[in-house]
Amino acid sequence: MTNDTLSPDISLDLIANSSNSQPNVNITTHKRSNRERRISASVTIPQPIEQVWQVITDYAHLADFIPSLTTSNLISNSEGRIRLEQIGAQCFLKIKFCARVVLDMTENFPSKVSFCMKEGDFKQFEGAWYLQPSEDEATTLLSYDLLVKPPLAMPVGLIEKHLCHNLTQNLVAIHKRTLELAV
Repeated sequence: MTNDTLSPDISLDLIANSSNSQPNVNITTHKRSNRERRISASVTIPQPIEQVWQVITDYAHLADFIPSLTTSNLISNSEGRIRLEQIGAQCFLKIKFCARVVLDMTENFPSKVSFCMKEGDFKQFEGAWYLQPSEDEATTLLSYDLLVKPPLAMPVGLIEKHLCHNLTQNLVAIHKRTLELAV
């Protein structure tokens, strides 16, 4: 993970555990400014792109299998957009921390789902899911790119560390859920 004293670009290969059944999750963080971070992560899922798309766009059920996500609800809006309210929770030093975002989602099947925070607990929270099929279309490279800027009250190094940890768990959970639905 990075903090303000490390080099601005850090790349990590995180493996959920030593079992061959767990996917390899690659994470890169980039310090864009004093409080702004770009976090990118990817995982290869041995399923076709349509199956992965089905999992990441099942917005109302994401909290059922994403470990740090406590709420994921579609909310109506007058603009006719896909709007999603998500609340994540995690304990920091025995204190439960929750963060809320309302995201406008833009789907470009089959390659991209982008999101932009409409309101929430961050100064900036936007990014995209990218789906890239293998040549034989049997596997999908799922990538996540996030540009995040926490408010001054949140320590950026701690937020970055926990987002990287949660993102690893989230990609492993998406990998697992995609395989479960394929059976």
